[in-house]
Amino acid sequence: MKQEIKSELTQQLIIDKAFNLFYKNGFKSTSIDKIMHATKLSKGAFYHHFKNKQDIGLAVISQRVQTRILNGMIKPLDSNQEPVELLKHVFTSKIKSFSMEEKQAGCPANNLINEIGDSELGYQLALRKIIDDWKQAIIKVIENGISTGSIKPEVDSAAVAIYLISAFEGIRGIRKLYQDDQILEEYLLGVGNYINQLK
Repeated sequence: MKQEIKSELTQQLIIDKAFNLFYKNGFKSTSIDKIMHATKLSKGAFYHHFKNKQDIGLAVISQRVQTRILNGMIKPLDSNQEPVELLKHVFTSKIKSFSMEEKQAGCPANNLINEIGDSELGYQLALRKIIDDWKQAIIKVIENGISTGSIKPEVDSAAVAIYLISAFEGIRGIRKLYQDDQILEEYLLGVGNYINQLK
């Protein structure tokens, strides 16, 4: 039992360090050697848990990146709050809560989508699952708003969902480019106005 716990802790250490390196330096710039150096483990320890770099990449996407979006953007949508106000809250409050490091580094999911999303089917499917789950959660909120009359019946819930995701992910990248919070203020104003028009 102790060996199983130690093995699990080692695996999580490798995933954590890999996530941090991918986020800071990019996926392609991060070698297995750099991950091992950060963990202070041997290469043998890495290959005991992961077959190759793709294997660790998929683990990082499913266990770290997906969890961040699940906890930060999807679970908060599961609320009894009025749908329009809920969407405004979720798509503005998270932006306001980011640390300076997160503002400068951008979104881990978006970084990976731009860097490796089209390079291999495994990465593409894993990253697409994150967006699909997020999209479905937004659609559910919008459909609820339509059914209760707080959102206009002609609103296309799938189109709104993908627009909101694109706006949120896009501003994370643009903030990296400008290194200026004024761009976030402009996003907050724009997204708030857009969501209000759903009423």
